[in-house]
Parts: sequence; structure tokens; C-alpha cells
Amino acid sequence: MNKGVVYLVGAGPGDPKLITLRGLEAIQRADVVVYDRLASPRLLKHMKAGAEKIFVGKLPDKHMMKQEEISRLLVDLALQGKTVTRLKGGDPSVFGRVGEEAELLAEHGIRFEIVPGITSAIAVPAYAGIPVTHRDFTSSFSIVTGHEYKNKTYSQVNWDNLAQASGTLIFLMGVANLEQICTELIRGGKSPQTPVALIRWGTWMEQETLAGTLTDIVDKVRAAGFQSPAVTIVGEVVKLRDKLAWFETKPLFGRRILVTRARSQASELSSQIDELGGEAVEFPVIRTRPPSRPEAQAARDEALKRLSTFDWVLFTSANGVEFFMERLRELRLDIRALGNARLAAVGPKTAAALAQYGLLAEVVPSEFDGDALLDAIAPELRPGQNVLLATADIARAYLPEQLRERGLNVTKIDIYETVLDTEGGSEIIELLKQNMLHIVTFTSSSTVTNLLRALQELGETEPLKLLQGCKIACIGPRTAATAQEAGLQVDYLAKEATVASLVQCLYEKEE
Repeated sequence: MNKGVVYLVGAGPGDPKLITLRGLEAIQRADVVVYDRLASPRLLKHMKAGAEKIFVGKLPDKHMMKQEEISRLLVDLALQGKTVTRLKGGDPSVFGRVGEEAELLAEHGIRFEIVPGITSAIAVPAYAGIPVTHRDFTSSFSIVTGHEYKNKTYSQVNWDNLAQASGTLIFLMGVANLEQICTELIRGGKSPQTPVALIRWGTWMEQETLAGTLTDIVDKVRAAGFQSPAVTIVGEVVKLRDKLAWFETKPLFGRRILVTRARSQASELSSQIDELGGEAVEFPVIRTRPPSRPEAQAARDEALKRLSTFDWVLFTSANGVEFFMERLRELRLDIRALGNARLAAVGPKTAAALAQYGLLAEVVPSEFDGDALLDAIAPELRPGQNVLLATADIARAYLPEQLRERGLNVTKIDIYETVLDTEGGSEIIELLKQNMLHIVTFTSSSTVTNLLRALQELGETEPLKLLQGCKIACIGPRTAATAQEAGLQVDYLAKEATVASLVQCLYEKEE
């Protein structure tokens, strides 16, 4: 069997968007991803279907797997002909022991590639508002290990030289040895009043910064119970934090938010959360697909084949528009058959989806639900008109019933259906159990019922209890009512049934 290839990839300091393009490619093409605890688990979402993931995480006082075993594992996997991506936090060449892994691979004639990453030594201070250089303070910096191994083969840190250096000092993995670091720097001549900052879990939602001086920082760390992983910065640039802190001041900083929207729609909500400093975790409990029941398929196709007979075509979601157009293409039906019909959309997103096909909705209500749509088109309706309502299989019966009461001939078709999706659910359950999810968002009644069903199918007999530690955010009153009926307390309710309004209510209430 041909030997595989190993990519030794720096995952960056934690924020998954700080991965390099080359690093992302390596994750996407890997048969196996070998990763540690400082690499964001969100990066694993980019793995191809069927790829294997192996956790070899390390803690300061406990190793899941010894370094020699990790290096051997990479060799064994590559000898099986697999493409392997070794995912390391930060940059693999900065105290990442990439040299040891690469040496063993080279000895076995295995092709490898080192993919640099953004080192936490620079990125973490930047996320805390501390640039490691500044023309008013210093033009140099040093990166030093803060964790000394007793059996190390390299020379010890030259504390006297470090203490006399004028540049910024950056210590990685140094929380446990902080007292020694401060003592040695002061002994070597560093002013006891030199500013110091520790940044814990930098670039993550758990980021926490503690500032002081060489004299008092140890006592502050003890009082706060400050623990690793953390980066320690020593130097005058620490003073800039009060003015330049930007990440921790974002409206949704510190909030890890569950997005339950269908995968095809989740990106809009997720991107807005990320932009405002939160972390969006996607668990699309709903998956949309064409109708599966033969009778629904037949009714849909029959209606589409006589599009020219309808006076109105009503769309209640952007999904409905996409499935509608896709089926027209599959049936090789001409969109010009819609020429006799007036179009109405439940809201601006649905109208925008129509506009992508050169179709303009004549009626778009100011409020975005079926009731408002009915009120908006009511003045234009005439008894005897033919109406096509293209919607989801779980849509409420209210709209077609009200149209029929007004004397219209209504043809309702299931243009798509929603089904339960539990993919990735085990990771979500683990986050919930560790209280690492702060807010759960619901964008429809079906996301409420499907999340609870998904948790039950994944073995959680008391899903409501699992969600007790989270605040609940709903996109509209109907969704909120469904959540409350299910036993959930609604903490956030969007003023309008839009993603933008939902996100806005999340941070406005916190202010």
C-alpha cells in the first residue's frame, strides 16, 4: 500500500475563523484528524463525511497520550495509506513539538507538510487589546516557555538577559510557574511595577483578562482562582488594554448561542452572532427536503402543470420559493406560466428569494406571518379567484381555511417537508451538560418541537431539565407560545419575526 501524507497544522489560538486557508484545506481532505484540546472543535465540522477524529488532548498535569505515542500514531496512520491532519493549537512550531513529529515522519519516509498557524503568543494579547509592539513603548518581543520540564535537553531560560530586555515578554503555559517568573524578573533588575496581564482562553468565549504588576499579579491570580490555559504578557504595552480592548466589549461577547435553524438557513443567523462577538453553535434540528409522500408529490406536480390557471400564488417562506423553482426545472416547466398570477410573499426574505428569479411580489406584509399575509392581500381578493398556496407540510391550516371562507378556490401544496435531524447532537448534549451553552434560539415552532425530540432520540429522557441552564430566544409570538407550551421559559422575544430583530433583542436586553 502507498504511504499516506501528514499535514501538521496550526489551528490558531481558538477562534475557528483564525484558521488559515491551507489549514482548512488540510482538514477537509483528511481521512483522519488528530487534534488536541486547544484546537476549536468547530473546525471538525469541516471534515469530510466518514473521516475519523482522534483526540490526543493534553492538560498541564495530565496527558491523554504521550508525545512519543502521538508521533508513532501519525506514522502508523500514514503507513496505512491515509491522509492525516494533525491539528495543534496556535502555531505548531511555537512550543508545539512539531519538530519531533516531523523527524519521526521523515525517518519513515513519510511525506509531510507543516502548515503554520496564528500563534497564541501574538493573537491572544491582540484579542485582549494588547499589541505586542508599539512605537511608543517597544519594537521587539520575546516568546518564552513558562513551563519548564525537569528532563528537558535545551538550556534553561536566561532570566538575567530577559529581565534586562526592553521588549515585551510573552510567556506561554506559565500560570503554574508565575511566581517564579515574577521573582526571577525582579531579581534580574525588572521594575516591580512593570505591568503584567494574563489572558485565559484567549479568543474563546471564556476569554478572561487579569492585569497587575510584577509585584501583585501572583496574589491577584490566587484570589481570582485564575487557571491555565493562559498567556502572560510583561511590558509597558499592557497599559494599552484600557484603551484598545475590543473583543471583550462586543455586545454578545461571552455568549455561546445554539442555532437550531435548518442548515440551509443557519448561516445568516450564525454570521450575525459571530459579528457581534458571540459564538454560534449550529445544531440544525430541521432538515428540509421535497415531499416524500406519493400523494403529496402528485398533488404538487399537478398544480405546477396548471400554473397558468391561478390568479394568486402565495409563498410563505424562502425555502418554499427554492423548492418551487427547483421542481419547475425538474418538470421542464416554463416560469412564464406564472404570467397570469399575482405573487405575494410572507416577508422580505421570501420576496428577496423570488427576486432572485426575476419575480416581484406585489404584496409583502409589514409583519411576517400567515395572518399578516392574509390581512395584506384581503382587499385584493375576489370570490371565485384561484389561489395556489405553496408551503411546508407542517404549515398551519389557518390561511387556506380563511381564504376558502372568503369564497376563493384554494389549492394548497406541500412544496417541501421538514424532518428531524440529529447529526452532531452528542456534542451539543456535552456542551449543555457542561453549561457551555448560554442561549438557545428558535426561529419557528418546529425548531422547538424538533430540538426536544432530537434530545430524546439521543437518549436524554428529560430534555427540559437539560435546557434549564440556558436562556431561550424566540423569533416571534407563535414560536414563543410553542416554547412555553412545551415547558420552556422564554427570555428573549424578537420585536419582528426576522433574524436581525432576533439578534438585536439578544444584546439589547443585556445592556
